[in-house]
Amino acid sequence: MNIADKIFDIQTEDEFNQCSLAVFRYQAENSPIYRQFLEILQVKPQTIHHYKAIPFLPIQFFKSQAIITENKPVELTFTSSGTTGMISSRHLVADKEWYIRSFRKTFAQFYGEVKDIAILALLPSYLEREGSSLIFMVDDLMQRSEQKESNYFLYNHEELFNTLLRLKEKKVKTILFGVTYALLDFIEQYQLHFPDLIVMETGGMKGKRKEMVREELHAILSQGFGLSKIHSEYGMTELLSQGYSSGDGLFKLPPWMKILIREVNDPFTLVDQSKTGAINVIDLANYHSCSFIASQDLGRCHEDESFEILGRFDHADIRGCNLLVQ
Repeated sequence: MNIADKIFDIQTEDEFNQCSLAVFRYQAENSPIYRQFLEILQVKPQTIHHYKAIPFLPIQFFKSQAIITENKPVELTFTSSGTTGMISSRHLVADKEWYIRSFRKTFAQFYGEVKDIAILALLPSYLEREGSSLIFMVDDLMQRSEQKESNYFLYNHEELFNTLLRLKEKKVKTILFGVTYALLDFIEQYQLHFPDLIVMETGGMKGKRKEMVREELHAILSQGFGLSKIHSEYGMTELLSQGYSSGDGLFKLPPWMKILIREVNDPFTLVDQSKTGAINVIDLANYHSCSFIASQDLGRCHEDESFEILGRFDHADIRGCNLLVQ
C-alpha cells in the first residue's frame, strides 16, 4: 500500500511516526523549496528517525514560493484573506479529491453524518473573494446535506433568523458557520434561544470591529444564541486539514495531525508539554505541499493532546483569518 493511502487510517503513535517519516522523506526529495530549506539547514533526511526531529518550514514561505512537489499539476489555489496591501499566502493544491477526503473524514469524526445536519453559513467576507478553502469545504457540506434549509445568508439576517427558528421547531441538528463580526452583527439584531444549535465561529473581525479576547466573545455569542458553548475551527490556508473546538477554546485534531510547541526565540527547540510557545503543525494530508509547518500562532498543548491558541507573534502579519488576541 502506498504511504499516502495509510494516512487516513492512522490509529497509533507508531503509525503516526512511520507515516510522518515517509511523508517527510517524500517531500524532502520531491519538493524543491523544502529540499533547499533542508540543504541550508544541513539536514540529511536519512538521519531523522522521529517526527519531533523533522524541521518545520516557516509559514511565511507560502507568501513568496510555490510550495508543491515536482511534476504535480495545480488543481486548486487557495489564498489567505490578508488585509489590503498585504501579501497573501498561496496554497497550491495538487489533488482536489485529497482535500475533500480530508475535511469530510474530519467533519464526520467530530460532528457525524452531514446528510442529517442543516449547514448554514454567515460568511460574507469569505464569499466576497475567491480562493477560500473554507468556502470550498462549506459548499461541499451543503451539497451533501439532505436538509433543504442548508444555505448561505450573506447579509440577510432576517431570513437566517427565521430559518433557525424553523430548524429549532423541527428539531433538526444544525451547524451555523460564521465569521466573528457577522455573528456579532446578527445577534445585535436578533436574539434566540436554541440550545442545540452548534455555532462554529471561524475567527476574523476583518477590520470591522475591535478585537476581543475569546472568553468575552464567546460569552456574548452564547448569550445571543442561547447556548452554553461556542464551537471553533482551527485551520489555515496552508493546511489541508483542520481541528475543532467544542467549547472553552480547546481544540482537538484528526489522527493524521499533531501540534508541537517550539521555543519562541529558538525555532529548532521544542518545549515541554503544557508550556506556552509557538505552534508547529503536522498535517500529513498536506502530502503534495508541506506537511511540517512552523506557524506564527502561540499556544499550549495538554496531556490529552488538545491544545489552545493564545494569540500570535507581535511581528506576525495581520491576517484576514486573524485569531483572537488572548
